[in-house]
Amino acid sequence: MALKPIDNALPLPQETAKFGANEESKTASLPPPPADPIIDYISSENLEPIPDPESVIHGLVEELDSKNWIKVCESLNNVRRFALYHSLLLMPILEKVMLVVVKAMKNPRSALCKTSIMASSDIFKVFGDQSLDSTNNAFDSLLLQLLLKASQDKRFVCEEADRALNEMVKSMTPLSLLNKLRPYVRHSSPRVRAKAALTISNSVSKMGLEGMNEFGLVSLVQMAADLLSDRLPEAREAARNIVTCIYEAYTRNEEQKQESWQNFCQSNLPPIHAQSMVKITSSQ
Repeated sequence: MALKPIDNALPLPQETAKFGANEESKTASLPPPPADPIIDYISSENLEPIPDPESVIHGLVEELDSKNWIKVCESLNNVRRFALYHSLLLMPILEKVMLVVVKAMKNPRSALCKTSIMASSDIFKVFGDQSLDSTNNAFDSLLLQLLLKASQDKRFVCEEADRALNEMVKSMTPLSLLNKLRPYVRHSSPRVRAKAALTISNSVSKMGLEGMNEFGLVSLVQMAADLLSDRLPEAREAARNIVTCIYEAYTRNEEQKQESWQNFCQSNLPPIHAQSMVKITSSQ
């Protein structure tokens, strides 16, 4: 009896080869996927005013929340233009705008992340303390994201976040900023602690003894003492700079500088920390 062919029998080797060649030919003939568009990172100096800002401002927050990331980048640049040239129009919606900037900063797409960081720099530059006082929750979220981005491995994002943190220090009064930065010296990430310590150091360098006392001189010294034993050398170096700034402000009008400083440290710190403080400033 003749055997009937099986419908689902495996193809012969030559048929398999022919099938594979056909598929490769089809794949080769497909057009390549479109490349991501190139994003221009425009410096603040090269941004221009918006021709009709009143009509653009009404849809700004909605455009910032678009699903199209290219559109979001364009809108972030509009935020920068509003901040630089039309700040009175931006002020009433600043908190909403900052929250959407934070959302864009969390995006894994580097171009979107960097553009949002650039927007935060221009917001700090123009609004200064207003970006903190009138947008408390939004500022807290933005500060955390900047510290995280400044701590990551993508160099061009990290460098942009460093610039934003420096602009923040330059534009804001130290006392308000220190109160916001204080929790991050105990962050679980050593890189975040180091960035926070550096930002605190830059803020403290702008303060006199009166401002330090208003913040809490003992608290400031204890914070620096804790950072002196941190894991990363960047945090330890920032702590040494903080100690030097405090010492110079504290002893500016003191006749017995080193003795007065030593007594202050011994009264407010554990012996090992007090010894470290005195050692740092002994050559001043």
